[in-house]
This record gives sequence, structure tokens and C-alpha cells, in this order.
Amino acid sequence: MMHSCISCSVPFPILQSGYLLIMQEEQKKYLCYSYDSLQQLATYVETIVPKEKTFVALCKNPDSPGPFIPLHELSMRIKHEDVVQCITNGPLVSYLQPIIHTKTGDIFGYECLLRSHHFSPKQLFSVAQQTGLHTFLDRRAREEAIRARTKIKKGIKSFINFLPSTIYNPEFCLRHTFSIVEQYEVAPEDLVFEVVETEKIIDIDHLKNVFATYKRSGMKVALDDVGAGFSTIDMLTLLQPDYVKIDRHYIQNCDQEKEKQAFLKEVTRIAQTLGIHVLAEGIERKEELDYCREIGIPFAQGYYIGKPSPNPL
Repeated sequence: MMHSCISCSVPFPILQSGYLLIMQEEQKKYLCYSYDSLQQLATYVETIVPKEKTFVALCKNPDSPGPFIPLHELSMRIKHEDVVQCITNGPLVSYLQPIIHTKTGDIFGYECLLRSHHFSPKQLFSVAQQTGLHTFLDRRAREEAIRARTKIKKGIKSFINFLPSTIYNPEFCLRHTFSIVEQYEVAPEDLVFEVVETEKIIDIDHLKNVFATYKRSGMKVALDDVGAGFSTIDMLTLLQPDYVKIDRHYIQNCDQEKEKQAFLKEVTRIAQTLGIHVLAEGIERKEELDYCREIGIPFAQGYYIGKPSPNPL
């Protein structure tokens, strides 16, 4: 619980000087070292043995220790201090990539994508994962996406990514998200929360619970990258999302390749039977959009339609 609680709340502060407290998981007592600089702290962290199941805390007063985190996370936070600062309190913004109705070309919604002026999304999420800040960053991303609703007309959907593993208890962990929705007076039905492409679906029951929590609050849910290994067609029946996004591998050159066409037709058929809306992502050519429209896929996004930008089209 030490790890998850600190990740969900206030990020672990890296003090310029103070005390380093070290505790093995099976021990009740901890060792205490004072340090006067980040370089000295880094030296301590790199020389502590063993590193497995070792937790640490930084504080100004050793009699009032702060929360403990795994040692390797502290090491990574020192190593990537500039990125960590951006994650915890740096400026972040949600870029918007348009999603259209394939029949009319009208805007249906926008996928909200987290951006920083200094670091790539890959850097942000990679460092967040290494440092135990992925829950905190995921929550900030949801908040920025909801804040971006101030630029979007009511009735236009916002597709917001989330990591199921960062939501330990949906009823508790999503309170902050729901409070932001109320704060900005966003209509819940305009929000679609989708499982991001980078995370494998392991605990189906947990994801069902997350989906149910969103739906009870009047929001929609989406399953991303159908067809990409873990996100199979079978998941449509198991999870019953409101929307499914087809993996871009099956969209690329779909107007030319028979195997991809067979897959797209099968997904579309099953989704229609279950009352699920299909969205083709990664469209980069007019011919791909034309084919998706032809077989009845109602929604689409991709660079051919529009790139992510700070403001809606």
C-alpha cells in the first residue's frame, strides 16, 4: 500500500537536503542517513544493498518520516529529475485529434492526447512508469482532457485515455476525475473513457468494474486497438464497451489487402450485433477512409483527417 498510496496522492518530494530513511519490507525499524546535497543522496541510493524489497523516505525530521516508496523509484526520480518535475507540477496540455462521421465528414469528437512543451509523450509516460508516478500522470492527463472541454461544443465527444492498472478501486480512485467533471460543468454523456493501447488487459473483472463505474456516472467507455494481440474480438462480448477502435494495422492499406478487409468486416458485423459503435483509427489515405465508409464503419480518425492540435477544428 505504501507504493500505491503515494502514487495516488502527493508526489514524493525530492528534498535538496535532509534525511534518508531506509527500511526493508520485513523490518519494522529503519536506518537513517543525513545528506546535504542531491549528489550525496544519489551516492547513498546507488550504494545501498540490497535493493530488492527496500523502501525509502525523505524528510526534514527523522522523527516524522514521510511516506515510503521503493528504492528503485527514488533512484529513477533522481536520475530523471527534470522529467519528474514536469510530471508533478510542470505545464501540461491536452491536444485534440478530430474524429469524424465517415458518411458526412462532420466532427463527432476529439481524442485528447497529453502534451508537454519540453518532453515527448513517450518520455513522460516512460519515466512515470519507472518512477511510480504513472497513476499521478494518468490522473493529470484525465484532468487536462476534461479542462480542454472548455474549447469544445456541447454534444461533441471527448475520448480520454486511461490506464486500468492505475485505478485500484474505481469508486475511490475516480472521485477526483468526477469532481473535475462537475467543476467544469461538463456533460457526462460527452465523455468517452478508453483503455489505452500500451496496457495489456489482464484482469477482465477489474476492467469490467472500471467500465461500470464510468457508465453509472453517465459516461461512455471504449476499447482501443481491437485486433492488436491482447485486445481481441472476444473482448467485445466480454466487456460490452460503447465504442471500439480498430487497431491501425488493419486500417493501413485496407483498401488493397483482402485479409484486412475480412477482419474489418467481421469486427463491424459483431459490433453491430452487440450495439457497439466502431471507430477506425490511423487513417492516412483517402482510399482507406473510403473503404471504411463503404463497409459501414461510422467513425474515423487519423492524420488524413487531422493531426492533434491545441485547438479543435
